Amino acid sequence: MAELNIVEAVNSAFFSEMKRDEDVILVGEDVGKDGGVFRATQGLLKKFGPKRVIDTPLSESGIVGTAFGMALYGLKPVAEIQFSGFIYPAFDQIISHIARIRNRSRGRFHAQMVIRAPYSGGIHAPEHHSESMEAIYVHTPGVKVIIPSTPYDAKGLLISAIRDPDPVIFLEPKKIYRAFKQEVPENAYEIPLEKARVAREGDDVTVVSWGSMMVPCLEAAQQLEGKGKSVEVIDLRSLSPLDEETLVGSVEKTGRLVVVQEAPRTLGLASEIIAIVNDHAMLSLEAPVERVTGFDVVFPLYRLEGFYLPNARRIVTAIEKVLSYR
Repeated sequence: MAELNIVEAVNSAFFSEMKRDEDVILVGEDVGKDGGVFRATQGLLKKFGPKRVIDTPLSESGIVGTAFGMALYGLKPVAEIQFSGFIYPAFDQIISHIARIRNRSRGRFHAQMVIRAPYSGGIHAPEHHSESMEAIYVHTPGVKVIIPSTPYDAKGLLISAIRDPDPVIFLEPKKIYRAFKQEVPENAYEIPLEKARVAREGDDVTVVSWGSMMVPCLEAAQQLEGKGKSVEVIDLRSLSPLDEETLVGSVEKTGRLVVVQEAPRTLGLASEIIAIVNDHAMLSLEAPVERVTGFDVVFPLYRLEGFYLPNARRIVTAIEKVLSYR
């Protein structure tokens, strides 16, 4: 095994899949010569050549539309969007065509393709670089939505996404791209796209999150362990399809729930998670569910970023609130 960060794990996944399957094609701005803005595709052009690692013009609609055409004709493209906030010009391609093609053609066609992008905040980036708009894609039937939070998961989930017969939106939390390393197998392996990960077992309260928010969630759990509180932390990994069984089973065990999302509060995925728990585990709840979220404002720049992002202190406060409810 090698010690890799998330960027290196993504790169390793590409090497494995492109070596295994010549139909896997990479398209995007600067993915070839420069190796991507975060260097996640570095070295792939030299290894596999310009017919499989294709630098494109600055046109997100063109990148995604071209990848869609490739997928319809049997290739397995991975389209990189430099930052998730740049995907919006390609919404028509994603929502009106990619997500609908299997249903529209009554199963005659499908789009085996991945759209991957760095997402979320925390690196003091300019406007349009830090949005957490995953709920839009989860609300779009026909696409799967995956967000890894560890190097091991990043490689295994990306390989599964590339091999999946349906389109996958693969969002990578750039704040933790190089935050830590983890042992990652050199050989290819798959992680089921529909399965959550129990990042930490506990008995008193369940904390659910995904992406870079896993870091403050685990930090909060560690702090409360020193106070004798046992916190179970669930990393959803897959937002669509969502692993309701693991989520509900944890809440049935602990009786309390805190959901953490970086995205704005209104109509976020946290609301749907709470609705699922209300549908399937209402009688197990011993306290009202708490949400720790971003705010209903445009993602702020630079100096205000730290005030916007959920942190361990806010998460601890929410956990203590549900634990003290009587």
